[in-house]
Amino acid sequence: MVRLVTEAISISYGEQQIVKNLDIQIPDKKITAIIGSNGCGKSTLLKAITRIIPHQSGTVMLDGKDISKENTKTLAKQMAILPQTPESASGLTVGELVSYGRFPYQNSFGRLTKRDYEMIDWALEVTGTTSYKYRPVDALSGGQRQRVWIAMALAQETEIIFLDEPTTYLDMAHQLEVLELLQQLNYEQDRTIVMVLHDLNQAARFADSIIALKDGQIVKAGPCEEVIVPDVLREVFQIDAVIGRDPRTAKPMCITYNLLKGEN
Repeated sequence: MVRLVTEAISISYGEQQIVKNLDIQIPDKKITAIIGSNGCGKSTLLKAITRIIPHQSGTVMLDGKDISKENTKTLAKQMAILPQTPESASGLTVGELVSYGRFPYQNSFGRLTKRDYEMIDWALEVTGTTSYKYRPVDALSGGQRQRVWIAMALAQETEIIFLDEPTTYLDMAHQLEVLELLQQLNYEQDRTIVMVLHDLNQAARFADSIIALKDGQIVKAGPCEEVIVPDVLREVFQIDAVIGRDPRTAKPMCITYNLLKGEN
């Protein structure tokens, strides 16, 4: 099933076109990873789909409706986005930050309801951050902070969550911790997860489908077995990759690679 699609979407910064007539389909209740070299349009695409930035042509459709015509609060109840380097106001506690996820549901007085508090506590519990509730966000480690930001996205009570490089600046253990949490949310709560990842093996291990971009266009989209292959990686990253199988998951993995010099 597909609820979210783009149709011939093009995105530009000034006169520079970043994404060109892109048609994508995001599988519902699955994990989709977007991969590609720096500057290929991954983050730009996420921002346009979630209406953070405008697109110049084409449409983004959710449940058959053009999101550009949707009310902001209505859209915020359907999709949440965690940017690459989220920043919170200095001095906020974890509970206060997570409460921001309830903004789409607040009335004109901005007061939290019993339901809001229940969702905040639930989001903290699911992400294993309940014990941090009254701690300053600034006092947390990188991995803890990332879990808290995911809790805020969960408190927003959306079925679709976008994450832009959620493992950036985290060590290997915390990267795995965050990705396993997202996988758990997908398995246990049917959340649709769309995330930009740099690590090919993480994308192959945790994603149900992968979209490989180059210069704002799709090179290949589909199951990881069809995307994490030498020909696709050659075109997308200009590398000569040796692909094997992960002994624990049986999914494809990049064992080693060489840079292809002088090729475009």
